[in-house]
Amino acid sequence: MRANTIKYEIFDANGAPRTASRPATSLTLAAMSLGYGVVQLDVTIVNTALDAMGKTLGGGVAELQWVVSAYTIAFAAFILTAGALGDRIGAKRIFMAGFAIFTAASLACALSPNAIVLIGARLVQGLAAAILVPNSLALLNHAYTDDRARGRAVAVWAAGASLALTAGPFVGGALITLVGWRAIFLVNLPIGLVGLWLSWRYATETTRARSREIDLPGQLAAIGALGALAGAIIEAGALGWGHPLVLSAFATAAVLATLFVWRESRTAQPMLPLSLFSHRLFTLTTAVGLLVNIAIYGLIFVLSLYFQRINGLSAWWTGLAFVPMMGAVLPVNLLAPRLAERIGPCPTIVVGACISAFGCLGLIWIEAGTSYWAIFAQMIAISGGLGLLVPPLTSTLLGSVEKARSGIAAGVLNATRQTGSVLGVALFGSLVGGEGVFMQGLHLALVISAAVLLLAAATIGIGARTRG
Repeated sequence: MRANTIKYEIFDANGAPRTASRPATSLTLAAMSLGYGVVQLDVTIVNTALDAMGKTLGGGVAELQWVVSAYTIAFAAFILTAGALGDRIGAKRIFMAGFAIFTAASLACALSPNAIVLIGARLVQGLAAAILVPNSLALLNHAYTDDRARGRAVAVWAAGASLALTAGPFVGGALITLVGWRAIFLVNLPIGLVGLWLSWRYATETTRARSREIDLPGQLAAIGALGALAGAIIEAGALGWGHPLVLSAFATAAVLATLFVWRESRTAQPMLPLSLFSHRLFTLTTAVGLLVNIAIYGLIFVLSLYFQRINGLSAWWTGLAFVPMMGAVLPVNLLAPRLAERIGPCPTIVVGACISAFGCLGLIWIEAGTSYWAIFAQMIAISGGLGLLVPPLTSTLLGSVEKARSGIAAGVLNATRQTGSVLGVALFGSLVGGEGVFMQGLHLALVISAAVLLLAAATIGIGARTRG
């Protein structure tokens, strides 16, 4: 007997019907997972290399903050436009361009002769990451027409990213120890080449919406505002909060943010539809996403420096130190929907934020030389709380708007959370960047993290019960 081949109806770039075999859709899923996975890998893999980069390239904490923040600034600022670009030109074309740019930028990072070149290459990497994420989802949506099959594909796509996020510190530590910090960027090259080939060979192009406009003025204002704000906070740690350059950067950020809101309220096809914020739950969950990432990702940055610069751990052991913390996220992610069904999504978000906050409070007594096992449980609590709140946060946000706007809503959440990461690294890095103030800054960062997480819990807990 000859086995039947399962086929899915899809369409080419001109809207003509085509068919794709099940292996083709599975390999499309593999390509999209590689795209999202490499983006998440570079979020965590760099943290283990901070000390080694600083020793090789020179510079202080501020330069290391820029190495991390350049990536997330471009990621946060460009992700909404990248989705619109895929709609207009074709998601496959844009996705492959993003993969090619990400791979080339990774090579440039590996070959960087100084911190300035590395920061510039990281900026380009972040821009490419913004292209990869929304367009990988668009291509999955195009490849899987059945709702159940699409749901399973998205689950695999997300699980692969979580695995990459978890593996980042471990892989980074191993590569730095065996080869050197430049290897953490070279590892992206084979991933990029395989992803590009699979995309070219098996992914099918989406129908182009030529009427979809690109909000270039809004995009430029968003990049400028976020970059100026992050720059002001980062440089405040070295120059002082009252320095004229810092104050000028804050003023520039305020002006550009005002221009951005003005532009988005008047353009026919805004990058960020302000009408979304008329939905109360959308506004609340977006605010929570911002606050949580400020607390968690800023803390990960300073803990990476604490393990290496204060406790003298190698990159290898620093990577291992973060594996349990990152690894706790995935299983708790799977638990979160069940808890949300029992007590409700908003209470689950509150519980997750409070668990993370208490984990931060449990670390306030940390000192130079503190045993890793003395802080192990607190680190697991911080990451476990994050894993508990993210799934209901995402589902609540998507459920707060019409299905036709779910794509842009998800993009706003992603952009907001990345913005939180930028601000967290900038703020907490400025606290520990001065001479001889690291531990004092770390203690203050832990207090701020706990306060921000409790504010997030109060925001959703109280706000969700408010009518009107």
